Amino acid sequence: MQTTILGRTTLHVSRIAYGTWQLGGDWGSFDEDGATSAIRHALDLGINFFDTAQGYGFGASERLLGKALRKEITHDRDSVVIATKGGILPNGGGRDASADYLRRGVEESLRALGVDTIDLYQVHWPDKKVPAEETAGALQELVEAGKIRYVGVSNYDVRQMEEFSEVRPVDTLQPPYHLFRRGIEADILPYTRKHNIGVLTYSPLGSGLLTGRFDESTTFEDDDWRSKATAFTGEAFKRNLAVVRRLEEFAAERGISVSQLAIGWVLAQPGVDVAIVGARSSANIEASAAAADVKLSENDLSRIDEIIADGVPVEGATPEGVL
Repeated sequence: MQTTILGRTTLHVSRIAYGTWQLGGDWGSFDEDGATSAIRHALDLGINFFDTAQGYGFGASERLLGKALRKEITHDRDSVVIATKGGILPNGGGRDASADYLRRGVEESLRALGVDTIDLYQVHWPDKKVPAEETAGALQELVEAGKIRYVGVSNYDVRQMEEFSEVRPVDTLQPPYHLFRRGIEADILPYTRKHNIGVLTYSPLGSGLLTGRFDESTTFEDDDWRSKATAFTGEAFKRNLAVVRRLEEFAAERGISVSQLAIGWVLAQPGVDVAIVGARSSANIEASAAAADVKLSENDLSRIDEIIADGVPVEGATPEGVL
């Protein structure tokens, strides 16, 4: 497993991180024992970086992760790097990055995970109602108190990171990034490269769109957010499935799966440190972990750009709903 130092931090992390959004109830039903086994298998594969959030089932995902990593947390804490996020309200209530709510959230996350210190704590979504000075100041106080080691933001644009950085530096950014969602390339990635901000991208597989498992007849459970998302319905879905089939053929010529191609493409982009992948089974995380070793030439990257040009850009979920 390839590793890297995450931006300006001292965190030595695997370039594949295990993400737990799919273990919080927003992706339909799942087998908890199978998910626990997948987390344990991720460790066997050399993955030491795990990302979760208070908002994933409001503690459910954090508790499951903490339980699965209990041995390491108790006996070899430095062997795992745990990142979580806070600042969104339960039951679609929106965002709250106020000092009081973040302080409470950190305490709740510490208890749910069963740790004394969170390695990386991230503001899950920017909150326009709360001054950046308040949010950043509260998190800096939590660093000084030893509750968290580093501070990151998620889904922030350049202006929002600049405002935050007036109080304390942004250590990391967690943005959405995949072949059908490339908005960060214009301004955000150049900014993070310039300021040595670690970038851990989420949804490198387009929330399953780039796995090759879907076709025009695919449907989702009612409690799966994708059942309401425009990215998985209508003409855009059909067009992008056709693109995925072409990417699948291109990947097969190189002896890899389309999922591995998609993850490898994300990791090949300048300024991207880590790709966060979700998995509910050991087989899935094993396939994703292998993508860290995918090498794509300049010709490969150009050909991928040509194929993806026929696709439709998509959005994803927000605290207020799905797009």
